[in-house]
This record gives sequence, C-alpha cells and structure tokens, in this order.
Amino acid sequence: MCRFLAWAGAKRFLDELVMDQEQSLVHQSRNALIGKTPINADGFGLAWYSGRETPCFYKDTNPAWSDANLKQLTHHTKSHLFLAHVRASTGTATSRNNCHPFGCGKWSFMHNGQAGGHDRIRQQLDGMIPGHLYDHRLGATESEAIFLIAHGEGLDAEPIAAMERAVHRVEVLARAKGSLPHMRFAACWSDGDRLFAARYASDRFAPSLHYRPCDDGIIIASEPLDAKNGDWAEIPANTAIETRGDRLQMHVFEPNGRSLDAEVA
Repeated sequence: MCRFLAWAGAKRFLDELVMDQEQSLVHQSRNALIGKTPINADGFGLAWYSGRETPCFYKDTNPAWSDANLKQLTHHTKSHLFLAHVRASTGTATSRNNCHPFGCGKWSFMHNGQAGGHDRIRQQLDGMIPGHLYDHRLGATESEAIFLIAHGEGLDAEPIAAMERAVHRVEVLARAKGSLPHMRFAACWSDGDRLFAARYASDRFAPSLHYRPCDDGIIIASEPLDAKNGDWAEIPANTAIETRGDRLQMHVFEPNGRSLDAEVA
C-alpha cells in the first residue's frame, strides 16, 4: 500500500511535515508503523499550490529517502496547501507516471488502496474515463482512473459525491469481474482552495487515515507524524472530511450504500 499526508492552512515549508517530524513521511517510506507494508519505496510525489490556479508537481521513482532534490525542494518551498505521497505498488510498474499525486486542471489527487483484480478490469476502467479527459490518463493505476472517473462524475460541482460515485462504479466492476478485496480507499484531493479526504473499504479493512487540527491549519496523514496520539483523530470508515480555512466538516462517504446492481455489461 502507500503512505501520504496533506496540509491546508497557513503557508509553511514542505519539509516541516515531509522531512522533519518524528514519524515524517520520508521516515514512513522506510518504516511505516501502520498498514500492510512498512516499506514504501516505489516512488514518491508532491503537489503544491503557490499562487496559480493549477498545482505544481514533483515526482520520481527513487525511494523518497534517497532523493537529494526532494530534500532541497521541500526545504525551500512554502505553500498553504500541499499533498505528499510515498508509493508501495500493488502491481503496476514503478514509473513516474504511476506516482501520486495525480493532476487534472486545478485538481490534485492521491490514494492509498486498490481495486481488486485490477489487471482483469483495467481496460473497462479506462472505458469509464470520459473521452475529453483521457489525455490526462498518463499512467496505468486504478488510482488515476478513479480520479478521472470522478472528474466525469462532476468533481467541480460535487467534490465528495462525485468521488463517491466514482468509487462505487469501480467497486461494482471489481465485484463483477475482479477479485477480493473489491475496494480499499483512503484518499485526499484538492482544488487549491479546499482539501478533501475520505476513508472506505468494501470489507472491514479500510486503509488508515488520521487528521490533526493545528492553530493555523490541519494535517491529514495515513498515520500520525509524532507520538502525541492524543492530538490525532482517526477518520472513521465510511467518512469524508472537508476543510476550508479554519472550518472542518465531516460527511458520510458510503459508496456501498448505493445499489450494487449490474452496471457492467
């Protein structure tokens, strides 16, 4: 699986979370404490917003702990909203195009999880991506497909409901033609103004996801970045959160609450 974090709030240097915490994201890349795989070395990526509508991305296939450019970039880059991800592949190639976060227009997206039997359903997943968005399909992961399907479901107008519909559609396909686990989903996505996160699974093993309110913003992370566990709250399964400025809202996120009738030819 993967590890990730996101920040929304006052401007801060990226390395304060990516590098400098007791259990920073780079530390998690070689020693994750929660989750299926302690090593997350199949690439990394950053997306940050800094005055333009669209985010800037930096990705590579190196393990995060071995990339000197990552250390320099995070030390000198400040942003009010950023996403960072270290990858453990569930089957697709280790390539820059398969590294998270993914982008389309003003949106950025990163994911920890899987759609069961992706190799069996990949062609049909691609068919769910609207034609006008297919140029943004750069990699081969189900994560990127879910993101672009969500765009087609109305991400701009309904950021949570559109993602819920996309996850539902992919789960239906995995149930019909894939394999177990049908869906594991913990994700963050942003339009540069708002930050969203959701946690869900088709079984009882939803990937870990936590948040920590701070005086000047909020951190969302796969696992706490320090030992002050009382300062961190676990996002419950079947839940999405939305933050904008100093406001935090919780929403129901239940793709399995939709009818799982035949949507697959």
